[in-house]
Amino acid sequence: MRKIIATSALPYANGSIHLGHLVEYIQTDIWVRYQRLVGNEIHYICADDTHGTPIMLRAEKEGISPEQLVENVHKEHSADFSDFNISFDNFYSTNSIENKNLSEALYKSLVGNNKIEAKEIEQFYDDKKNMFLPDRFIKGTCPKCKANDQYGDSCESCGTTYSPTDLIDAYSVLTGSKPVKKKTEHYFFKLSECESFLSEWTQSDTLQKEALNKLQEWFKAGLADWDISRDAPYFGFEIPGAPGKYFYVWLDAPIGYMASFKNYADKNNLSYDEFWNKDSTTELVHFIGKDILYFHALFWPATLKYSGHRTPSKIYAHGFLTVNGEKMSKSRGTFITARSYIDAFKTPDYLRYYYFSKLNDSMGDIDLSLDDFIVKVNSDLIGKLVNIPSRTSGFVTKFFDNKIMLTTYFNESESQILVNNILLSKDEVTRLFEARQFSKICRLLISHVESVNEFVNNKEPWILAKDDAHKMKDSYLHEVCSAALQSFRLLSIYLSPIMPDLTKKIASFFNQEEFSSIDNLLSDVTTIKNYEHLLKRVEQKDVDIMVESNKNN
Repeated sequence: MRKIIATSALPYANGSIHLGHLVEYIQTDIWVRYQRLVGNEIHYICADDTHGTPIMLRAEKEGISPEQLVENVHKEHSADFSDFNISFDNFYSTNSIENKNLSEALYKSLVGNNKIEAKEIEQFYDDKKNMFLPDRFIKGTCPKCKANDQYGDSCESCGTTYSPTDLIDAYSVLTGSKPVKKKTEHYFFKLSECESFLSEWTQSDTLQKEALNKLQEWFKAGLADWDISRDAPYFGFEIPGAPGKYFYVWLDAPIGYMASFKNYADKNNLSYDEFWNKDSTTELVHFIGKDILYFHALFWPATLKYSGHRTPSKIYAHGFLTVNGEKMSKSRGTFITARSYIDAFKTPDYLRYYYFSKLNDSMGDIDLSLDDFIVKVNSDLIGKLVNIPSRTSGFVTKFFDNKIMLTTYFNESESQILVNNILLSKDEVTRLFEARQFSKICRLLISHVESVNEFVNNKEPWILAKDDAHKMKDSYLHEVCSAALQSFRLLSIYLSPIMPDLTKKIASFFNQEEFSSIDNLLSDVTTIKNYEHLLKRVEQKDVDIMVESNKNN
């Protein structure tokens, strides 16, 4: 049995969860649920990322404390994740005593290993606001690719990281004024001294090929030391021994993975050190967006290494979400919040299935075509998957007292082949789950669903039911319907990590509490309940309501 910590990137506590965020959380959750299904010990850890100037300024605007703001947002995020069946074992906050203690401890270890250096630097200062400007409150033209309106820490167009003072035609996001340069002392992590370690670490099959290629570009350009401090006023943790200086949010945010696990481990009698000490034999798997690869594949492993901790086992980066082929837009209503989706459709399974059908192991972007969303959900789930029990279970209820035949009693080779083909897919399904090749699993399983429907079409149970000879127990009608239903049950087990709401209903239909294991697929299921409608069709009006509710919000 493997022991794994899995994480999704920490959502920033400065706004609502939207469908772009959910690409990552749904992808991670499917992989985590698969690991549970095969019996591995996995702990899914996350937290709200709560520090930084944006939080401080939003709280000031709303007339509340930063602590109250992040508490309010945490409740909202927790409700959204719960309603999308994101099965965190612990969803915590980086504004915690565990994170404060761990951040200070890691920093002191880095100081002890001579990896921290104080330097006097020039930084942008907004005279109108009377404060040093954090990276995200400075915009300008990228010094490398010349893309306009890029933030002061990294370019969203080419991925380059830089100092805010390197921006061309920089301006303050807060006031629009041209910032002035002022000298201040900051603390730097000596990333430039870590290249040898990082080069070796990245060769250990930790990263996707695309991510590794990107890192090679950064190595070639040369690694710069990393500014890990910010000046007051700042909402965060003050650096020990440096009054008025605070840890940059990107230092304490990933430490939030450790802090969330520490909080969880202490409450559940788990060994924190077993998972985080430098000799740990457990796995640490991060799911992230490709836009934060630099932080997770360079700063984070180097910080862990030189503070005496284990490094990540895998970092899986994904691409962005477009809607209808374009960047999400508030004016078009395609910057869609998680809450507006749930309000419109009531279940997360439609979106979870749609993302599942699109996702793979690459860093490529995926598109949510709202027209395709309607067609795919209605075709695959309504027209094909739940069509199987709706067409066959009624005969079992009417003629066979809700009892289905075990596959060992099938007499016809076609019935046996139908079920066996699905059983024999288990190794391929598990291999593809592990590799995050979700779209391939989707195609494989839907092909089986289509085979079951074709089997039912060819056997025509509605015709067989007209012959009294087929209304007897263990008759051909009984076998046909049982083969279809047993196949449906097996496919639902494979699909349980993707659509937990639907498959829990299906498990109940087979008089089971839930599908919790992929072992012993042919259990002694002998009865079904009376069939009740499992899913409703997606209607255009529901999509329209969702889009309209997001326009200009």
